[in-house]
Amino acid sequence: MNFALLLLVLSLVSGIIVLLDKVWWAKKRKHGKKCSKMIEYSYSYFPVFFLVLLLRSFLLEPFRIPSGSLEPTLQVGDFVAVNKFAYGIRLPVFENKIIPINNPKTGEIVVFRWPPAPEYDFIKRVIGVAGDKVSYHNKVLTINGKKMKQTFIEYTTDESSGRAVAKYQENLAGVVHDIYVHPEVAAVDYDITVPAGYYFMMGDNRDDSADSRFWGFVADEYLRGKAFLVWLSWNSKTGGFRWSNIGHFIR
Repeated sequence: MNFALLLLVLSLVSGIIVLLDKVWWAKKRKHGKKCSKMIEYSYSYFPVFFLVLLLRSFLLEPFRIPSGSLEPTLQVGDFVAVNKFAYGIRLPVFENKIIPINNPKTGEIVVFRWPPAPEYDFIKRVIGVAGDKVSYHNKVLTINGKKMKQTFIEYTTDESSGRAVAKYQENLAGVVHDIYVHPEVAAVDYDITVPAGYYFMMGDNRDDSADSRFWGFVADEYLRGKAFLVWLSWNSKTGGFRWSNIGHFIR
């Protein structure tokens, strides 16, 4: 059972108990007699369950970065805030869009349900939207015939794997961000056109990311929200906080 479904069940059960007590059970209790623990707990926890359900479903949801596929932008152990209404209002649990708002734009970092196994959430950067012609040759992106400029910064180390990488600054259709390229990994070239209703996703750690190059496009119905802020960052290797990451707005 996923957390959203658990919250929905707890909200419904505690809410029904509170409602039944107000319209039925309270009238039958003798004057001065205390209600049962079940009713008492329902009164206490129903507002909490319901508020958290609303916040996570329609406003903000936390997400923990599980891998190094988005390094150097996001690191393993970063906790990010996800804007749940950025791409439309969706029903809790069922994820059906009921109010369209915006569509993801090239360069945005998005949380979505993984197409091969939708019970798992993934996070990647949007590279192509519907109709875009995306090419990747010699580890350089070209979108609709325009090459995305890369500027070499330095050779460094990938924190998650400890491997040597080349760090570049990439201008992705106006979104300037850093990427990692592993010099020893052979380039995998491809050319695709993004179909209507789908998105093409990639990680910033270009040679160490399982993304749309390997498992395909992401349907609009699988979108969960837009990642916009690192609100906590924990380095499990050193056992300490990454203070410089906390409060960092994602680009």
